[in-house]
Amino acid sequence: MTAYHFSFCGTQCAALPSGALHLPDHDVLCVSDLHLGKSERIARRSGVMLPPYEVRETLEKLQADIAATGPTQIICLGDSFDDLEAAASLDEDMLLWLARLQAGKTWIWIEGNHDPGPIQLGGTHKDQIKIGTLSFRHIATATTAEVSGHYHPKHRVAGRSRPAFLYDDCRLIMPAYGAYTGGLASHAPALRQLFRRPPIAIMTGHKAIPVPVP
Repeated sequence: MTAYHFSFCGTQCAALPSGALHLPDHDVLCVSDLHLGKSERIARRSGVMLPPYEVRETLEKLQADIAATGPTQIICLGDSFDDLEAAASLDEDMLLWLARLQAGKTWIWIEGNHDPGPIQLGGTHKDQIKIGTLSFRHIATATTAEVSGHYHPKHRVAGRSRPAFLYDDCRLIMPAYGAYTGGLASHAPALRQLFRRPPIAIMTGHKAIPVPVP
């Protein structure tokens, strides 16, 4: 696997090309901002019809990452569903697929701003969780040794923009994992103000590649 391995606040991490974060010493796989059901939510609220394939595409990617890393615990770092009604509207075959992925694993749903309450899909619901030296929550706070999501960071190199991890010595922000998610440029003020110094971007794609953010 063409992951990028690095140490963050004393914990060994691997940024996967898919946008997932693997903590090999803790058998943890973390993904953020799946936004499952986004096409259904857009159709329900605006009438605009998108191809309804984002749930399948996202679960296929997650299944591949689980198979490759063999975690015992999965953390979904908030906004796993585009809203609570989208979670309740998943097709039966997608629900069964999700149940198969959960089988035999500790599955943690971190609550996000799109999915702020429990859903009836198995697993445990928390507003945050600590694993080793790291705290996991959906939206960044003022704390250190923190892994969060929410902002969907993207970084551009040579005219090509890709979802990216952003991190410095005290904070790591995850890219969006979902198929139909947009993103916020790595140099945007909302992101830059969260870091004490210019962060490193780990670009996703065929290979996870670290590059400095100017």
